[in-house]
Amino acid sequence: MVKRPVVTISLQSPRPLNIWLSGEVSRPGSYVLPLANGGGTRPSIQFPTLPQALEKAGGTRASADIRRVIVRRRLTANKQVTITYNLWDYLQTGQTSQDITLPDGDQILVPPQETINLEETNQVSQSNFSIPAEQPRTVSVFGEVKRPGRYVAIGGDTQNGERTSGQPTIIRALQLAGGITSIADIRQIQLQRYTRSGKQQVRTINLWQYLQEQDTSQDTILQEGDIIFVPTATVIDPGEVSVLATASFAPGTVQVSVIGEVNTPGGIKLPPNTTLNQAIMSAGGFKPSRANSRVVELIRLNPNGTISRSQVAINLNQGIDAQTNPLIQHNDIIIVGRSRTAIWVDNINAFLAPVSNIIGGILVPTRLIELLRILGN
Repeated sequence: MVKRPVVTISLQSPRPLNIWLSGEVSRPGSYVLPLANGGGTRPSIQFPTLPQALEKAGGTRASADIRRVIVRRRLTANKQVTITYNLWDYLQTGQTSQDITLPDGDQILVPPQETINLEETNQVSQSNFSIPAEQPRTVSVFGEVKRPGRYVAIGGDTQNGERTSGQPTIIRALQLAGGITSIADIRQIQLQRYTRSGKQQVRTINLWQYLQEQDTSQDTILQEGDIIFVPTATVIDPGEVSVLATASFAPGTVQVSVIGEVNTPGGIKLPPNTTLNQAIMSAGGFKPSRANSRVVELIRLNPNGTISRSQVAINLNQGIDAQTNPLIQHNDIIIVGRSRTAIWVDNINAFLAPVSNIIGGILVPTRLIELLRILGN
């Protein structure tokens, strides 16, 4: 029998904690968070912190309100306390009072913002408890873009098909959709976002403000499931066309076809700010004595799948004008018809072609009389 034994107990490995996360996080659910051994001359157990728990759940979504993160903690079997933490202050001031440690059984709720906050979204995205920048996000782009549809937005310059540093943003999504059309209203782009509870948030994005005032908050970070709608401009300012044509979210070229009485008919690729007059000149200009240089026909495939045909009066000295010198769009077809003189000449040649093979002149007067009767009508 051992009298007065000295027993030393050491903890080989601490039991991990069970934490529940819900709300505006990437992957809500129950998580097991390990405890870590502290360093120094007096080792201790290090409990996980609130930002570490959010990072474990994939990070906070862009719709999260990090000013009022709620932690529900059970004190006894019949008593529970609810604490609200402001992680925005933690990011701005470094106040460690908001960087709390978590005991076993804590329930963390990250509520949604009331509205989309462009100014804060980009700043929060740089934190360690936000969704990682390299995580792809599936978004939808509609309206005045070259290729409407669903896209997977990633960080980097997606226009060049590369993944480099950066975040999946509005501009990256527009690049994936082929860029904006020449009649896009970049001042009224609608960003639609849904929270975990199904609530819709809508915010207007002004990319003209981004271009002119370097307001980078307008190129906001995207969230999984975001919907981007680019409306049609009601008025086109000629002074803005050249600026938009060189923007990173504008297409490099548009494909149009110029056919009929031009010197080099066929399909051509032109800058997105090209007018109808410039497209005709790029096709070699009107054929002398054959082209109807007063009116051309413009055939356009509309976004809703319909086809519109219009007669455009030509004035080569006209600047950008929706009626007489419109901006061309992708897949436009411009038809340059024949002049009246060319029609007469072609009809005469058509009627006289069979006669030229007949020896003798008996049929010629008859053909000419018939031709004159037709032309007279």
